[in-house]
Amino acid sequence: MARLLRRLPLRLAAGAFVLNSGIGKVSLDADSAKGLQSMGANILPQLRELDPEAFGKLLSRGEIAVGAALLAPFVPTAVAGIALTGFAGALVGMYLRTPGMTQPDGVRPTQQGIALAKDVWLLAIGLSLTIDGLTSRKR
Repeated sequence: MARLLRRLPLRLAAGAFVLNSGIGKVSLDADSAKGLQSMGANILPQLRELDPEAFGKLLSRGEIAVGAALLAPFVPTAVAGIALTGFAGALVGMYLRTPGMTQPDGVRPTQQGIALAKDVWLLAIGLSLTIDGLTSRKR
């Protein structure tokens, strides 16, 4: 029981945040989708080939799926952690590769980059859940 409770705050906080973000993108307009697609293409150039509206729908559904996996207690911690790590890793990569988001050192955020730089905590939570889920023994 203790191992389940120690993961609860991480899963709830990250899950609610990501789920809310995905729900907020359900009705994403084409211009907003195109802007997000352009930033995403900095780490995955193939995204440029998608229609912006299709990209927006896929992004929304993906965020909803990751958020729901984190919130669903029946989803194994390692699985939820791997999903969040992949999602957050892409966000951090997008932050690092989008011009104007970092200061000249390439790491510290500019004022414009703060909104993306905060995704580092999602990556840390995803890694923590993955490690915990893969290394914890069932009792």
